[in-house]
Amino acid sequence: MIVRSAGSGVHLITQPDHAQLAARIMERCANLAAHPRRGSILRAIRDHDNGWADGDAAPSVDPGTGVIVDFIAAPVDVRQGVWPRAVAMLADDPLAAALVAQHAIVAYDRLRPDPAWAAFFVGMAALRDAWLARTTVTLEDLQADYVYLRLGDLISLAFCTGKSALPPYAGWTVESSGDAVVVSPDPFAGAVVTMEVEARALGAAAFESDDALRRALATAIPTTLRGEVRGRS
Repeated sequence: MIVRSAGSGVHLITQPDHAQLAARIMERCANLAAHPRRGSILRAIRDHDNGWADGDAAPSVDPGTGVIVDFIAAPVDVRQGVWPRAVAMLADDPLAAALVAQHAIVAYDRLRPDPAWAAFFVGMAALRDAWLARTTVTLEDLQADYVYLRLGDLISLAFCTGKSALPPYAGWTVESSGDAVVVSPDPFAGAVVTMEVEARALGAAAFESDDALRRALATAIPTTLRGEVRGRS
């Protein structure tokens, strides 16, 4: 679950909804327009967070603070368990499956020194290589294709989380201010891309229990968050 501050409350955005927004954004990426593997790349972007669906359907709170547990603070076993499921859901598109396995490796790279993550990286690399072997694509080409997934992910995250800046990746920087996101260098050939994502608005940012949070979520009115992303040369 993505938790976005909204005054005294929060907006909750599911991970699959964030991923679908990332795909809609990258559909406008100029460098992808004539890419021979565009379909699989966009499929991987759109579905890369589907492994979070069950968890997003039953969000929880930190028992000590009552704060909603987001995708960053989720327990280690939850975060690690998401990715084999997400990869398996793409079995009909081996390249997309390999790209999502690569995403799991890159997204958690900062945790490599942690022994609790050692087996995760070994397993995800094995999954990536197994799916890649079912394609005619080299690892080098996969890594080049993956840049589009990561860029779309970062742009969507900047908007959905409301964070002003995210770590640069492969020469790209992503910054947000309010509901506007700026990407450098410009991947959209001068176009301004509109963004929309569904959220659930909650009046409080903390709850006394998981049940209290889920009751509030069940009656929360859906709202649409809107913004735009543009490139900067």
